[in-house]
Amino acid sequence: MATVREEQLALEMPAAKAPRWQQLVEWFKPPTSQALYDRVLLTVSLALLAFGFIMVYSASLPTADRLTGNPFHFAIRHGIYIVISLLVMLASLRIPTTLWNEHSGKLLLVGLAMLLVVLVVGHEVNGSQRWIKVGPITVQVAEMAKLFFYVYMASYLARREDEVREAIKGFIKPLALLFIAAVLLLMQPDFGTVVVLSATTVAMLFLAGAKLWQFFAVFITCVLAMILLIIVEPYRMQRFLTFLEPEKDPFGAGYQLMQSLIAFGQGQFSGAGLGNSIQKLQYLPEAHTDFIMAVVAEELGFVGVMGVIAVVLMLVWRALIIGRRCLMVDQRYGGYLAYGIGVWFSIQAFVNIGVASGALPTKGLTLPLVSYGGTSLVVSALAIGLLLRIDHERRMSGRKVAPRGGAE
Repeated sequence: MATVREEQLALEMPAAKAPRWQQLVEWFKPPTSQALYDRVLLTVSLALLAFGFIMVYSASLPTADRLTGNPFHFAIRHGIYIVISLLVMLASLRIPTTLWNEHSGKLLLVGLAMLLVVLVVGHEVNGSQRWIKVGPITVQVAEMAKLFFYVYMASYLARREDEVREAIKGFIKPLALLFIAAVLLLMQPDFGTVVVLSATTVAMLFLAGAKLWQFFAVFITCVLAMILLIIVEPYRMQRFLTFLEPEKDPFGAGYQLMQSLIAFGQGQFSGAGLGNSIQKLQYLPEAHTDFIMAVVAEELGFVGVMGVIAVVLMLVWRALIIGRRCLMVDQRYGGYLAYGIGVWFSIQAFVNIGVASGALPTKGLTLPLVSYGGTSLVVSALAIGLLLRIDHERRMSGRKVAPRGGAE
């Protein structure tokens, strides 16, 4: 009798709670039947957005005070961009990937048309005509055109996968579109976006199964074309020579790179502390945009830089994992689009960090989800929303729906 009573009490008592660390692990990696989206990808993306706001706030105070009289000007604008980006991300979660696939051709035409329009009515800054002003809003059309191009490339690869692998014309067709986009971008000029767009497109073709000799032929052609573009334009040649020996002109062409390298050197291992950067005090141009990693290096040191790189790599890894899992269940469009977004983020982050650290020639590219810039931030958030939607559809397709009236 006592034994029965003990069993009843045991059933009535609530189960013991798991340790907090185990609860945290289960939140990041719940059972397959419960997870509706990639929680690691979402957490990493939000962490980069939060970190970017902190660093933009820190890096932009002196510049904002000098230009506007309000030291919080850029921080407030960046906060507004983050709110808009989160709303765009949530909205993209409601759009089925089939709609992106069906309208991919129209989106490509919209992207190319925007690149053409900006050459006519674009707003010029520092010799580059890359922006369209709509009232108080400035839109960098190249960021949107990049995403639309990848949306189309994923659709093309999903439809013509066999042709890409077996026939040379299937490999050449997207390269012809890439050539058109590259010409329009170079007319702005925007050499950095051409590099990212070309590298990502070729990588997507390679991941789709293009033959190795075709990949190397295009790679060598692109390298030769980039060398030619550097030679024929004096300002690009000047940038390249400055990159090789910035100390020869430390107060002229090599000024920005030298100041960035000084920031990296002053940060050492653990940094000078958040908010304690000296280079952002009117020494380092574009401290809160293209060269924000220099401020990260100075204030947070080697530890901070490696932390940012690790988080970005985590984001890219999750994107590639989503792409591989989609292809395993024959969701070709979602798989190739996830691959494209992952490669795009990795190349752009590599170029941005490489430029700030002096490993690559100067290029005007933002660090995704971190640097100041409205269009770049919104488009990056839209890409994250696409990844989450792709992963959600894959998870839902693997679930078995119980028949109505049947046992659960």
